[in-house]
Amino acid sequence: MRIFDPHIHMTSRTTDDYEAMYAAGVRALVEPAFWLGQPRTGTGSFCDYFDGLVGWERFRAAQFGISHHCTIALNPKEANDPRCTGVLDVLPRYLAKDGVVAVGEVGFDSMTSDEEKAFRHQLALAAEHELPVLVHTPHRDKAEGTRRTLELVAASGVPEHRVVVDHLNETTVEMVDGSGCWLGFSIYPDTKMDEHRMVRILAERGLDRVLVNSAADWGRSDPLKTAKTGAAMLAHGFTEDDVDQVLWRNPIAFYGQSGRLLLDGVDTGAAAPGAPAPLDPAATFAGNSVLRGARPDSAAREG
Repeated sequence: MRIFDPHIHMTSRTTDDYEAMYAAGVRALVEPAFWLGQPRTGTGSFCDYFDGLVGWERFRAAQFGISHHCTIALNPKEANDPRCTGVLDVLPRYLAKDGVVAVGEVGFDSMTSDEEKAFRHQLALAAEHELPVLVHTPHRDKAEGTRRTLELVAASGVPEHRVVVDHLNETTVEMVDGSGCWLGFSIYPDTKMDEHRMVRILAERGLDRVLVNSAADWGRSDPLKTAKTGAAMLAHGFTEDDVDQVLWRNPIAFYGQSGRLLLDGVDTGAAAPGAPAPLDPAATFAGNSVLRGARPDSAAREG
């Protein structure tokens, strides 16, 4: 199978994860901006992080045969911290960059007025830049957070077909489905959704407007959950074409609305599981390599 993971936090992952993902069929991904666990203390730390998403992390993924895209935003959790909200003023600079395919993650964490203010502001930026929107729904009071999310989207001027409402579960599927927004599902080892629940939803609801992701953040998570969902779909009786729609064509259809997908030169044919990830031992980014030890040009530099 070929896989486009539409929501995975690779800054949190290792090169071993990139190798395993490539071997499982991952050829493209989107990394949304999110909070890092450790609270940020100012706008500058966001800028350094965003620079990493559009620079180093894209390079690192490419070294393993994977096309890296990102989304940019002030996340809802840090929208409550006045030290962080100044980043809203610099977002337009990043939303104009190649490979930035959406505004996100935006939305709600604790359903505060500050979160809603930042959410509204960033929906307006998405409308201005004609970009899709990736929405985070809260872990607590998910149904109410999702309901309010849909109200704000409807009032924003951003077309629903350019919005994916993520981290859904069985209690919120019908609500989002009726809105016209895309439905996002994060597959985790022991929270949110697992691959077997996901397959049941796909069997009951259908495959259109669905994005399945592994999220794979700095907590307990699994960057191969997309591949495991594909395997579970096949075991349930879905066809290989069904799996390709959910894990490849749907993410391309959604993020392709940005006009900024970076798939030229990517092997978009049927991926060969187990194939080794290609590495260019001479490639560097700002003088840095994903390798350790001597590189082919080291002797020339030392001489």
